[in-house]
Amino acid sequence: MRTIDEYMKLPYRMEIVEDISEGGYVVSYPDLNGCITCADTIEAAIANAKDAKLAWLEAAVETGCEIPEPDDLEKYSGQFKLRLPKSLHRQLTEHSKREGVSMNQYCVYLLTKNDMFIDNK
Repeated sequence: MRTIDEYMKLPYRMEIVEDISEGGYVVSYPDLNGCITCADTIEAAIANAKDAKLAWLEAAVETGCEIPEPDDLEKYSGQFKLRLPKSLHRQLTEHSKREGVSMNQYCVYLLTKNDMFIDNK
């Protein structure tokens, strides 16, 4: 088992999301389920996130909960093949041209914009 200091040094992915409705920023560590905090500025949110991560790890050690290792992004190539209907391919091509970006960039934009539909469990 690692020490808390060792866990703190591991490259856990931090997500920062602007809170449009309440203002400020919400920060979480997706690999540490429930480790989340917020603040009015990005700088304060990041500082709070480090404190929240430490508190989360301390609580996990104290209660004997398993602490997951950070997700290994090296195992993902960042590419996948996708077959789609010709009509959708045409629409995506036309939309990307109107936006002045490649179809690949446009599809990444669409996926990112709609990632709320992806279950991140």
